[in-house]
Amino acid sequence: MRSAVLVHRAAMAIPGLAALCAAPFLPVGVGAQQAPRSTGRPTPLEASVDRLATHPAVKAAFAALQQDNAWTLDQQVGLCQIPAPPFKEQARAAAYRERLRALGVQHVRLDGEGNVIGEIKGVRPGPTLLLAGHLDTVFPEGTDVSVKRDGTKLIGPGIGDDCRGLAVVLAVAKQVITHKVPFAGRLLVVGNVGEEGPGNLRGTRALFSGPLKDSIDLFISVDGTGYGITNGGVGSNRYRVHYKGPGGHSYGAFGMPNPMHAMGRAIAKIADLEASTKPKVTFNVGVVSGGTSVNSIPFEATMEIDLRSESAAALAEIDVRLQKALREAVQEEKARWPKSNAALNVVIDTIGIRPAGATPDTALIVRTSLAAARTMNIYTPLTTSSTDSNEPMNMGRPAVTLDGGGVGRGAHSLDESYDDRTDGFKGPQYVLLVVLGLLGVK
Repeated sequence: MRSAVLVHRAAMAIPGLAALCAAPFLPVGVGAQQAPRSTGRPTPLEASVDRLATHPAVKAAFAALQQDNAWTLDQQVGLCQIPAPPFKEQARAAAYRERLRALGVQHVRLDGEGNVIGEIKGVRPGPTLLLAGHLDTVFPEGTDVSVKRDGTKLIGPGIGDDCRGLAVVLAVAKQVITHKVPFAGRLLVVGNVGEEGPGNLRGTRALFSGPLKDSIDLFISVDGTGYGITNGGVGSNRYRVHYKGPGGHSYGAFGMPNPMHAMGRAIAKIADLEASTKPKVTFNVGVVSGGTSVNSIPFEATMEIDLRSESAAALAEIDVRLQKALREAVQEEKARWPKSNAALNVVIDTIGIRPAGATPDTALIVRTSLAAARTMNIYTPLTTSSTDSNEPMNMGRPAVTLDGGGVGRGAHSLDESYDDRTDGFKGPQYVLLVVLGLLGVK
């Protein structure tokens, strides 16, 4: 899920980067003349990423990513045409596992949650970096997931979110192995489950609570299209709230507390909540249901509520006010009918918790991502969103979510599209450069 809030901090983090968004990208190491770049002196990190891009194995991998672009797109389409509704990602996971094995990825397996995990070992000791795309989609079982091609455009549910990310992870793994890139440490390549709403980040939670929890030094999720860097995680608390009473005839039983009216009072209170803008806080009643007929006092009324903020403290504060409003509505509805002894109560079920978090702009993983963008002459704004990176960010682990290149439209819709245009290969190139910049190449 990559509905992001753009925060244009990248240009401040690397002087002159904003000017690069207008410069054409010329792939590193494929014989093209380098486009104009910032005239400012590169930082030591930027200079090291510049040198990395000239390493023979990296240059070869870059050239192959461009030449093998049709293969990457075939992976994207093939995976997308395997259904992966929430909690039923098994078929796509099995296909992803076989694709990793075919590339020569080592120790490919499924964990207890259904994540596909493989390993590529470096030539010397170093950090462990986990590179992931998510397997699941928002679309229910039975959705037609066939992909149509229209020139450079691919159209199908989930083609960008996150079949693009899955394909980019495969492409990076393929070139690292094929060209024997001599990196340090260990690269974990993962297709994880449960990123979308109902999944509640269950796949990433399992990764950071299971056997790998203490060995993951760096986390990169590839999710969505374009070239954003998500280093802020929007947290969310989601509830299904039930107001319950005995119910009765709308005329004969009139005078008792009405669960639907209580819910209406609660909705009005929620609508009047004050929400800050810095940090941003949002609230929404998105689903309401209940009742059996127009002439019946309902015995139950239900609503679903979403609270969000990029600040854990702000999210917790508005949650307290929400809980108060939900319970006050019961007391006010009872007070409206003081002569009635009919019961009225509220039951609050948690249906989703996503932790808020952030990787600082000054963190090495962010600065390396920006430095790689500078080397490649692409503009990568820093963004805030809700992705698999929320979990490690909340734990204080270095994490970012990178877009996978190309141009996407209509995420989470049946006519979702991904347009590779003439330079979609830049996405895998960029992710590869960030990964190698963090691990280091001999």
